[in-house]
Amino acid sequence: AQLLQPIDEFGEVNVHRLADGSIQVIATILREPDIEGARAGLALDASASMKKAYGANVGLSPIFAKSAGVTNEVEPVARTMAQYLARFSCDNQAHLLYWACGADGSQIEPIGAVSSEDTLKLRINGPKKQPWGRGTKLLPPLRYFVDIFRDAPWAICVFVTDGIIEDLAEVKEFSWQFAQQIAAGKRKFIKMVLLGVGEEVDEGQMEELDDMFNDADLTDPKGQPIDIWDHKLSSEMRSLTQIFAEVVSEKMIVARQGRILDSRGRTVKHYTDGVPAILKFTLPADSTSFSLVLPGNEMLTQDISEGLARV
Repeated sequence: AQLLQPIDEFGEVNVHRLADGSIQVIATILREPDIEGARAGLALDASASMKKAYGANVGLSPIFAKSAGVTNEVEPVARTMAQYLARFSCDNQAHLLYWACGADGSQIEPIGAVSSEDTLKLRINGPKKQPWGRGTKLLPPLRYFVDIFRDAPWAICVFVTDGIIEDLAEVKEFSWQFAQQIAAGKRKFIKMVLLGVGEEVDEGQMEELDDMFNDADLTDPKGQPIDIWDHKLSSEMRSLTQIFAEVVSEKMIVARQGRILDSRGRTVKHYTDGVPAILKFTLPADSTSFSLVLPGNEMLTQDISEGLARV
């Protein structure tokens, strides 16, 4: 089971009870990767189900919307995420677009490439040229980013949505084909992250995409596992670096040495040649937490009892 709210320093923590009662733990340490030539994109759901999240209220102009208690939840998320992605990108730009526009939700409306300096001036209140979508098709923006980042050595794309996806089967099929191209060395990796916003997020489909490569056993030419999709909820994010939670690898070293302690303070693993960004270790059956001890006696302690209750 994946912990619902790990401490800020960990991106994801998964616990699994083994046959002998011991506990297998896989935890990622949150770090922003340093990838030469990286690019970034941000897609904003403009389907009719998202109008409330944008604060769109037919019949009210913006000067009255605030007094009526109409709140735009998407704009601050979009501005903050766009600025972060632009700063991460090698060209200091994030490529933005609205998706799920049009009568059947299959149209996109590019906003353009925005620099980190310009992101806080962005007006994000819905599509201008296309009508609000009466459906939610994720495949068109997915294809768009895969196309425009064709020559990028690496990219990350964030899709802001309420999680209602009508073409899930088509998206999974396209994602699988794209992953096979990456495995064959014909395409470079692009990480896709669904970011749920609003009070009525449908997380079920987001989790289905997130988990689709769990048992695929696909690797790129360098031997790294291929896992295209991840998902986050804006209401639960503690740090923007969480969008990179599934990007870090066992080859990424985050500290020169360290050790893992069980809940009784006993050492269960020692890292003498560097602490990797992905930790894998086994705890005794009676453990309810673990601690990562880093140089300078920095100690990161994570309670795992909530996850163990669900395995």
